[in-house]
Amino acid sequence: MPHTEAHDRRVALSVTTVGILAATLNASILLISLPAIFNGLGLDPLAPANISYLLWMLMGFLLVTAVLVVTFGRLGDQYGRARLFNLGFLIFTLASIGCALVPNSGAAGALEIILLRVAQGVGGAMVMANSTAIITDAFPPDRRGFALGVNQVSALAGSFLGLIIGGVVSEWDWRAVFWVSVPVGVWGTWMGYRTLHDKPRDPARRITVDWWGNLSFGVGLIALLVAITYGLQPYGGHTMGWTSPTVLAGLVGGLALLAAFAFIETRVADPMINMRLFTIRAFAAGQTVNLLAAMSRGGLQFMLIIWLQGIWLPLHGYNFADTPLWAGIYMLPLTIGFLVAGPASGAVSDRFGARAFATGGLLLTAATFAGLIALPADFNYVLFAALLTLNGIGMGLMAAPNSAAIMNAVPAEERGVASGSRATGMNAGMVLSMGGFFTLMAVGLSSRLPTALSHGLSASGVSPHVADAASQVSPVGTLFAAFLGDNPIRELVPHPGPGVATSRIYGQAFFPHLISEPFRHGLLIAFSASILILLVAAAASLMRGERFVHAQAGHETIAEATAREGDALAVPAVLGEDVAYDDATRGR
Repeated sequence: MPHTEAHDRRVALSVTTVGILAATLNASILLISLPAIFNGLGLDPLAPANISYLLWMLMGFLLVTAVLVVTFGRLGDQYGRARLFNLGFLIFTLASIGCALVPNSGAAGALEIILLRVAQGVGGAMVMANSTAIITDAFPPDRRGFALGVNQVSALAGSFLGLIIGGVVSEWDWRAVFWVSVPVGVWGTWMGYRTLHDKPRDPARRITVDWWGNLSFGVGLIALLVAITYGLQPYGGHTMGWTSPTVLAGLVGGLALLAAFAFIETRVADPMINMRLFTIRAFAAGQTVNLLAAMSRGGLQFMLIIWLQGIWLPLHGYNFADTPLWAGIYMLPLTIGFLVAGPASGAVSDRFGARAFATGGLLLTAATFAGLIALPADFNYVLFAALLTLNGIGMGLMAAPNSAAIMNAVPAEERGVASGSRATGMNAGMVLSMGGFFTLMAVGLSSRLPTALSHGLSASGVSPHVADAASQVSPVGTLFAAFLGDNPIRELVPHPGPGVATSRIYGQAFFPHLISEPFRHGLLIAFSASILILLVAAAASLMRGERFVHAQAGHETIAEATAREGDALAVPAVLGEDVAYDDATRGR
């Protein structure tokens, strides 16, 4: 019935949008709230052993999601996408409650949060794997870009809200950071079970889980992340551990397992990722762009937060304790840019295809990275905000059209796998990006920070022996101290000696000035790598070909689409008015 189709479309879009909102809110709120969490747990941000806790709190959720999302997409194809989506929302909500109620502090409390974040990742994988497929099922080809654009905007809205809300609630209580996700999760779970239902499926169709593929991919990705985590920690008298046999074994073993995964997927009957889909040009190009775009900017927010919290805000009179909240506020232009470009590019690409929008967006994003490299550490905020806005616009131009192109390229029975593959590429890219940004930044800092610390402290009257000892601190520890809004000089030099102006070296400006040039050197290395990756992604986007929709039945003009969406939005989303809504969307 027409009214059922209209109602299903609204329900699918609203509930899945809330699901993506909850997942991205959960990720970004932790990014900005880690200073409060570390303080609440009593963890020292400069202790090398605590670096792994920070990394796993940030990346554990993304890692688990990347590993499981394709499998849950395949299971959704067989057992019901709505069923798995709703179960995922429930698991995510229960794990959020668990994070807020962890009983211990210190290392034990950190481990409890990490394990519960893993459980959140399981629920998030179910939500992400099936949300895009549910939308693609509900909307015809000529409206998928619009719907996926709304979904993408909610993802960025979650990132924005997480930064602001996290900064506010963490000032009150660190446990409130996790309670924030609970009302959203409860509402989404209730609405999902109440309104989202699967259509009857062919009982003869059976999908088996590709255990070997899951195992090789999951263990390979985890091995790489573990290697990166321990490579950033001191080893054998060195400030970083890249020469550690454990680190080298993890890197080599992880890459070998991922290569084995690619081989396994061509040999099993029901692979985790159907490699045959990559013979579809539009799908292969879209997935390549999806992975590379995530790799290029997955660690961007982390770098910007370090820049703001550790350098710019203290130099402009903000106390270190207040910098997390203000860092979120000053990053607003990034989200505004995406909100401007995301929905519009999705709707327009329904008519013209993804190639021009995605390619142009990637090139614009690369240009903004070059602009950020050119800025001084103590930048003019107007220029900084303009670059962030353009960066958001660039990624907004790419995100929804590219997602629609991926989903349009596959047959209906493969949409769960395609949705899961897209989410896997995005999450795996973000995990690798964060690890890579950490590494490249640490490499840049390690070459310049010790000298800057030693000379700066000596010039302030600190004895050469004390200054030299302070300069031997792990550059990663100093980086994390900046990220956590902490001034490490007081801990590095607890006894500066007679005649030293402690008010100066312990003041707000001394440490930011010391770290500024080493930070910019590390930023040059990390962002140059991002520019290179974005240029490769733009080349892949150019090769995607013309707009392609699997089993396309035709589409309308952009003027007709705009008029139809405007008419539809004028009709309230009330269950008793489904016929009116559907008539509006059909132009009756």
